[in-house]
Amino acid sequence: MRATRDFGLDDDHEWPRPPEGGWVADDLDELPNLPRRTELLDGSLVFASPQTRFHARTVSLLDRALYEQAPEECVVYCSFTVTLDRRNRPEPDVLVARAGADEGPKGTRLLPQDVFLAVEVVSEDSEERDREVKPRKYAKAGIPHYWRVEANEGLPVVHVYERDPATQAYGPVGIFRDRLELTVPFPVDIDLTAVDRRRS
Repeated sequence: MRATRDFGLDDDHEWPRPPEGGWVADDLDELPNLPRRTELLDGSLVFASPQTRFHARTVSLLDRALYEQAPEECVVYCSFTVTLDRRNRPEPDVLVARAGADEGPKGTRLLPQDVFLAVEVVSEDSEERDREVKPRKYAKAGIPHYWRVEANEGLPVVHVYERDPATQAYGPVGIFRDRLELTVPFPVDIDLTAVDRRRS
C-alpha cells in the first residue's frame, strides 16, 4: 500500500504546497480541487489557461475526424493524461491509443507504450511546451507519432512528426495546410478548412 502524501494547503491561497522532490504522477489523482486540465511536467503542476475558440474548434475537428477514421483496434481520447514516467503526466489535446489499454471506466491515464499518436494544439501560453518540451518527452517515452497544430489566419496548420527509434527523437514528416492526408499511424484524410463549418 502506497504511503499517503501530505498535500498541505497554503492557508492564504488554499493551493497545495509541493512536497520535497516535487509532485509525482499518482498525485494528480489525489490532490483536491485541481483545475480541469492540470498536467504534471518535471514534477511541477501546470494549469491550462481557458481555451480559445480556435483551440476548442480544432480539438473538436481532430477528435471527431480521428474517431471516424481510426481502425477498430484504436481508441481516440480528448484531453486524457499519459503517465510518461514518475514525474511527467501530460494531457495531450487528442490522442490515439490501443483499444483495451485503459484501466476500465474509472481509469484516469494511459501508458506511453499504448499510445500511437499525441496531438497538441498550440496556445499562446503553451508554445514552448508544445513545440519543445512535450515532443521531446513523448519521443523519449516511445510514442511513435506527434502532431503539433498551429493557427494560421484562423485555420489549423498541422506539423507532423514521426519517431526515429535509433535517435529516440521525432523527425519532421511534413506541414499540412487545408488538408491532412497520411498513411500512418493509419490512413487519415482530414479537411482542415472544416474547422468552422457546421456539420450537416
